[in-house]
Amino acid sequence: MKKKSFADMPCPIAHSLEHVGDWWNILILRDMSYGLSRFDEFQKSLGIASNTLTRRLQGLMASGLVERCAYSDKPIRYDYLLTERGRDFRPVVLTLMKWGSQHFSDNGSNIELIDETTGEPVDLVLADANTGKRISMRDHSLRYKGEDSISAWRLETSRARRDAYRKHLPPSQPLLINR
Repeated sequence: MKKKSFADMPCPIAHSLEHVGDWWNILILRDMSYGLSRFDEFQKSLGIASNTLTRRLQGLMASGLVERCAYSDKPIRYDYLLTERGRDFRPVVLTLMKWGSQHFSDNGSNIELIDETTGEPVDLVLADANTGKRISMRDHSLRYKGEDSISAWRLETSRARRDAYRKHLPPSQPLLINR
């Protein structure tokens, strides 16, 4: 069965999922961000069938997230390396790691992000680069800058609901939009 394409959907998340939405792709990008680069390393790390891995690597290369460079001529062998676009996906991988550790790991994660200079754990947060302020549902929202579309409708409908809900909460109460 052919998967649904999101290419025509006016949404940057949908467009991103066109390229990285498959769980194998995300795990391959995770492994690359950790430093793995060879076909056999991905197979060992993921327990993935070679034909599936080949298809996923080809898709990641076609999307401009990965490039391959020969490291051996006889037989020909390749390193698969993140492109700039692929390296830009690393914060997504790290955010998924933190979210998964927080919500789905009984004892927390056995992997942590550390500062290379101090060796201390890093508390990963999403912050406004202009102000340093943490991004929150209370203080930040999305704005659609295109023509009228489903994205504009989605944001306006959710904003009206969120604004109505926000008015009834004391400042210290977290927003629970999806109750």
